[in-house]
Amino acid sequence: MAMDHFSPADPFLNARLRMVAEQLRDRGIRDEHVLQAMATVPRHEFVPREAWGEAYADHPLPIGEGQTISQPYIVALMIEALGAEVGDTVLEIGTGTGYEAAVLSRLAARVMTVERVASLAMRAQANFDRLGYRNIEVSVGDGKEGLPQSAPFKRIIVAAAAAAVPDPLLQQLDENGKLVLPVGIADSQQLQLLRKSAGQVTSTNLGGCRFVPLIGS
Repeated sequence: MAMDHFSPADPFLNARLRMVAEQLRDRGIRDEHVLQAMATVPRHEFVPREAWGEAYADHPLPIGEGQTISQPYIVALMIEALGAEVGDTVLEIGTGTGYEAAVLSRLAARVMTVERVASLAMRAQANFDRLGYRNIEVSVGDGKEGLPQSAPFKRIIVAAAAAAVPDPLLQQLDENGKLVLPVGIADSQQLQLLRKSAGQVTSTNLGGCRFVPLIGS
C-alpha cells in the first residue's frame, strides 16, 4: 500500500487540498477518484527539495535533464480524460520523476511507464520504492515505440508533445481504448483524446497546452 500523505501531521496537506479545490475542482475537474488521487499523492516528493515550496503551485516545475513536472491542472485534465478504471493496465510515456504515474497507480491496476532519460527513470523508481508504490513498472526506452511486448493497452497517456500521433502507440491501443497526448510543435500544441472503435480512431480536442517535445531514438 502506498504511503499517500493524507494525515493532519503532513505539513503539505493544506497546500495539497487547496490545490485540489482551487486549481482542479474550481476549474472543472469532476471525477472524484481523480480528485482523491491528486489529494493524496505527495507532489512535493517528486520535485527537487529546493522546489518544495512551489510543489503545489499552479505551474510546471523543472526536474532536471531539461524536463518538467506538469502543472497540476494539466495532469488532472489528462487523467480525467483518460478514464482509467480499476482493472486497467495503463501505458504512460514520459515518466519524469514519477508523479503522474503515482497518481495513475491510485486509479488503475497497473501502470507501465517508459522514460527515455535513464537518470530520471532511476529517480522515479527510487521515489516509487521509497513511497511504497508497488503497481508501477518503469522501463528505459524510446517512448514513441511504446511497449509492444506488453500490448494491447486500454489506456495510453503521453506526457510529451509529438508532432504527429506515433503510429506504434495507435497500434498498441486496444479496441475501445483511449489515448491522451499533446500534439504539435513549440508554441502550437493541442491536447488530444483519441478513441479507437471498430478499428477506427476518432479525436477530441481538449484545448491548448505546452509540453516538452517527445524525442525518439
